[in-house]
Amino acid sequence: MPNTRFDLEGDHVELNQLLKLVGLCSSGGQGKMLVAQGLVKVDGEVELRKTCKIRAGQRVAYNGTTIDVH
Repeated sequence: MPNTRFDLEGDHVELNQLLKLVGLCSSGGQGKMLVAQGLVKVDGEVELRKTCKIRAGQRVAYNGTTIDVH
């Protein structure tokens, strides 16, 4: 499973935007669709809130890729 590191510039990033920023989807709208379909996990649990606030120390997984947020 490939790992990607994402360095926050502020307090948090919205889940759908994180997927876009690391290149796992082409837009925030597509990111929302992936989350709504139950395809994205945050800290090992399926996350259905499209704009869930992701903070440093959390781990997001989608389609074989893990994103470690710092």
